[in-house]
Amino acid sequence: MFHDFINLLYPRFCQSCQKTLLKNENVICTSCLHELPVTNYHADNENATSKVFYGRIKIEHATSLLLFEKKGKVQQLIHNLKYRGQEEVGEYLGKWLGKELLMTPGYNEVTAVVPVPLHKKKFKRRGYNQVDLFGKQIALALQVPYVDSVLLKKTATTSQTLKTRLMRWGTIEESFTIENPELLKNAHVLIVDDLVTTGATLEACAGKLLEIPGVKISVATMAIAV
Repeated sequence: MFHDFINLLYPRFCQSCQKTLLKNENVICTSCLHELPVTNYHADNENATSKVFYGRIKIEHATSLLLFEKKGKVQQLIHNLKYRGQEEVGEYLGKWLGKELLMTPGYNEVTAVVPVPLHKKKFKRRGYNQVDLFGKQIALALQVPYVDSVLLKKTATTSQTLKTRLMRWGTIEESFTIENPELLKNAHVLIVDDLVTTGATLEACAGKLLEIPGVKISVATMAIAV
């Protein structure tokens, strides 16, 4: 009864369709949850996310939880996460994917989770890195440290959404830097991000981390653009 009263005063909404959540629902309503385009890429390393990096940089494993389509439910989820302060979306998806990766050979060999960083100006403007709770929940599931003090964004870049991979590479290549490399020496690093499109940002991050002796790289994202 108390829960119903609170929900009446402060209703919770599905972050995909905006309908009011029922008492037993959290972040995403049951209807939307059943309709989300889940990839199951973690079960097959010859997947579309892995193929993004073929011939470009060495990646041990790569996966994306969902398929991102324009005007689809996943786009709404990520939009609410990035631009409307709904960090609970990242936390929810991180818990979901973390449970899957824990049971998946290869990913359970990860020794550290590292987020794609935001430049400090964008972080100050937004107030959070949309990847943080996603990555922290995966790290918690894998029982490994979440390390956000090694890979840093040193220069701000403009929106990459409409740029080709070659155009992106020119602006992203030198945007990242490494500090405290000893924290990741000989680590199997899982880089986490919200969305993979051309892969240029993740490629640049992986390239920097591979400068640390003994590092191996895997990738996990909330979604992949199709």
